[in-house]
Amino acid sequence: MCLAVPAKITRLEDSGQGTVDYMGSEVNANFSLVPQARLGDWVIIHAGFAISLLDEEEARETLQLFKEMGAASRR
Repeated sequence: MCLAVPAKITRLEDSGQGTVDYMGSEVNANFSLVPQARLGDWVIIHAGFAISLLDEEEARETLQLFKEMGAASRR
């Protein structure tokens, strides 16, 4: 099973490498599969690669659902 979590691009280099904010953690990522990605964009990361772009509203909704699921599992 694969869990894809939205991440916001915080650093993007000409080499196609950079970092994302992954639920509060800075994580290295490769952006070669989404060359249209820009600083500040939201992406889905899998195995260190950005595999798709998504809009900010969808990213925030998904992150909120993860928070709700985590809270429900602690009850």
